[in-house]
Amino acid sequence: MLDTFTIPTQRTTASRLPAVDFDQLEFGKTFSDHMLVVDYHDGEWQEPQIIPYGDMPVSPANSALHYGQAIFEGMKAYKNQQGEIYIFRPYDNLNRLNLSAERMCMPTVPEEIFMQGLSQLIRLDAEWVPSFPGSALYIRPFMFATDGLLGVRPSDSYRFMIITCPVGLYYNKPLRVRFEEKYVRSAEGGAGFAKNAGNYGAAMYPTKLAQQQGYNQLIWTDASEHKYVEESGTMNAVFVIDNRIVTPALSTSILDGITRRSILQLARDWGMPVEERKVSALEILEAQANGTLQEAFGVGTAATIAPIAVIGYQGQDYTLPTPAADAFSHRVSAALAAIRSGEAADPHEWMVRV
Repeated sequence: MLDTFTIPTQRTTASRLPAVDFDQLEFGKTFSDHMLVVDYHDGEWQEPQIIPYGDMPVSPANSALHYGQAIFEGMKAYKNQQGEIYIFRPYDNLNRLNLSAERMCMPTVPEEIFMQGLSQLIRLDAEWVPSFPGSALYIRPFMFATDGLLGVRPSDSYRFMIITCPVGLYYNKPLRVRFEEKYVRSAEGGAGFAKNAGNYGAAMYPTKLAQQQGYNQLIWTDASEHKYVEESGTMNAVFVIDNRIVTPALSTSILDGITRRSILQLARDWGMPVEERKVSALEILEAQANGTLQEAFGVGTAATIAPIAVIGYQGQDYTLPTPAADAFSHRVSAALAAIRSGEAADPHEWMVRV
């Protein structure tokens, strides 16, 4: 990656790195020493800066708090066997961030700020990037409105930031999920395709109800009929039915997942049939009953691939087969890990060196 400019940096005077137990990382709770901050006002982005990670003042009338203008991304950086650091598909995350920004009436982030900010921030906190199997530096770019005004309109000012945290595995065992047939994550024409904070806040109550029933997550269904699969918790849903990769087609209510794209591309590279289409709950259960449902799993940045062991539907649980050693989910997970670690070729140029 080429440096286009140098971002002013204020280094921390007291690194928290020596106190971190990398063997006991809880996802999203341990943050690296520095963060990128850049403000938008008077119709343009101001000079970015990198400063020590810490709290910041926010007006009680902050319009993001009252009206929900807040978006984010999730991405990861990895160390290869030589200790070099690479980010997985950052340009895709930038494009999706800006798509979310447009949907939420927010300014788009220039590529040079996003990419140079990522590169310089991660170089500065390079020692925070773990290297044990299943680990990564999780990267959270986000933007929120900063006007201190009570009025239902787009803010005139915004703040874009990037924070990072070392992480291990998100899920350590196969999931129990159930189809959601009452509550709605998103509807056609809504903002389900955008990574805006409100989508996740609205999902918490029905997810809590499912967890009280012994499930880890939900399989969201469409808003009009509660018939077709949309997403699995905070992940895209993928099924292997009769040796075919089947996943819901993208829409305005389904997030265009970067991990989803990568997995479908690898499947196509391997000559596997890939079907992006409507997938009904009944189709999944019929495939489970007749033995053609070979695998079901969620895919996303945090978990990468999260196998599903049990699916609940209308009060009854259906157990899925345990994937064989050569199952697609195992092979594609290993292939992604090899690309990210530099052990395998990167034919699609997904990895960007910092």
